[in-house]
Amino acid sequence: MTPPVFLVGTAALAGDRVRLDGPEGRHAVAVRRIREGEAVDLSDGLGLRVRCEVVEVVGKDTLVCRVVERRTEPEPTPRITVVQALPKRDRGELAVEMMTEAGVDAVVPWAAERCVTQWKGDRGAKALDKWRSSAREAAKQARRARMPEVAEPLDRKGVADLLAEADLAVVLHEEGARRLSELPLPEQAGGSGIVLVVGPEGGISDAELAAFDEAGAVRSLLGPSVLRTSTAGVAALSVLQARTGRW
Repeated sequence: MTPPVFLVGTAALAGDRVRLDGPEGRHAVAVRRIREGEAVDLSDGLGLRVRCEVVEVVGKDTLVCRVVERRTEPEPTPRITVVQALPKRDRGELAVEMMTEAGVDAVVPWAAERCVTQWKGDRGAKALDKWRSSAREAAKQARRARMPEVAEPLDRKGVADLLAEADLAVVLHEEGARRLSELPLPEQAGGSGIVLVVGPEGGISDAELAAFDEAGAVRSLLGPSVLRTSTAGVAALSVLQARTGRW
């Protein structure tokens, strides 16, 4: 079994000994019950992975670790970004969690016209924090050294601009002419990689589809069944991971 991953600031990982304390240290000692002699991976979430041996447990919330190996994992290519329409209740956090475990590089919340949920004021800020927390915890669970970015929410124009910069822009749509598993992939990456749009439960509006078409996006069918917005992203991401050779 691979060692558990804990997140530490980049500067703290520079020496031969690393002190893991605060919430991460408390989780390691009190929840994971890490003890002396065990291996742990410490990461800054930006690609640096430091394999360590625990040499001392201090109280209930601190580990002292000896660095055994240090390496920086390259960014996967092509970069895959999922634009996720805002689902109802906690389904957004579930979507972020599953996509993070499946290796997404960035998640962009999208306030689509037909979204029942709307992020406004303090409610929106709290919801975004929950998405980012879900990504952080899922990245640790998946033993990732790179945490996915959870961006600020975009409107229709913001999503269209993002699609226009992509090497491949895809909008999942049940009336798409080609399946995602058959869609030609870009031969060379020169833009922002692959950007995939997942619409809301109520569907993508005609105005939104027109804007995304104009930005150069391709409407693509995922499969014969219609998935929830909270599960369509991870299903599509899995297809792309396999097709691009990232898996």
